[in-house]
Amino acid sequence: MHDIFSLKNKVAVVTGGYGHLGVGITMALVSFGAKVYVAGRSKSKFDEKFGGKEDENICFVEIDILHSKSIDSCIKKVFTTEGKIDILINNAHAVRGNSQENMTDDDFSFTLDGILGSVHKCIRAVLPYMKMQNSGKIVNITSMYGIVSPDFEMYRDGYCEKYTNPPHYGAAKAGVEQLTKYYAVLFGKYNIQVNAISPGPFPSSTIQNENPEFIKRLKAKNPLKRIGKPKDLAGSIILLSSDASHFMTGQTLQIDGGWTIW
Repeated sequence: MHDIFSLKNKVAVVTGGYGHLGVGITMALVSFGAKVYVAGRSKSKFDEKFGGKEDENICFVEIDILHSKSIDSCIKKVFTTEGKIDILINNAHAVRGNSQENMTDDDFSFTLDGILGSVHKCIRAVLPYMKMQNSGKIVNITSMYGIVSPDFEMYRDGYCEKYTNPPHYGAAKAGVEQLTKYYAVLFGKYNIQVNAISPGPFPSSTIQNENPEFIKRLKAKNPLKRIGKPKDLAGSIILLSSDASHFMTGQTLQIDGGWTIW
């Protein structure tokens, strides 16, 4: 039965696969046998995170999630090279603007497209290939803030204000969860499963180093009394990418240390 989690001979595309959560996602897939294409804009960032070289398990492929032509080219390149795409992880996003009361219309629209629009475009690009295969796993990375509002008490005293989660981020992530359900129903007849993972408090190392007081507040609020580490996503990523989830679609897994059960 343990073979149901194997990803041997599977081909995966991870957008933003060299980012804070992306590296953990990529390494989890590789450790279970997948060949992973890390899709991003910066080859230098890929080199920095993965030792400066590609190998038979991890490759870089260029993508700009804001532009359909770039997305289509990326997906086509992977399929042409490998002859299939088994797994798509929509992890990358683009965000601009953090002021709740003074946000510009352009910043609001940019972020909706950079989160919700980009997921739609990536799914649209991979769909013809997965339909041709009559199989596929799509995993969308959402957020706890697509489900609950931020606790604004966490950002009191001014110096934590820059970490405040902005309204358009949560709204767009909530949209990704609904998009997950919609496409799960629409594509089920093609043996394509579409699910989502909703991470909780996973602050980057930069935030952890900049403001230890803010991190203390995150830990104190969470039932497990700690923040998430990228490796904490590994189990859910492997489940939703493997045969173990063949009868599971349209679902969102909360990987948040209990944050959203309060």
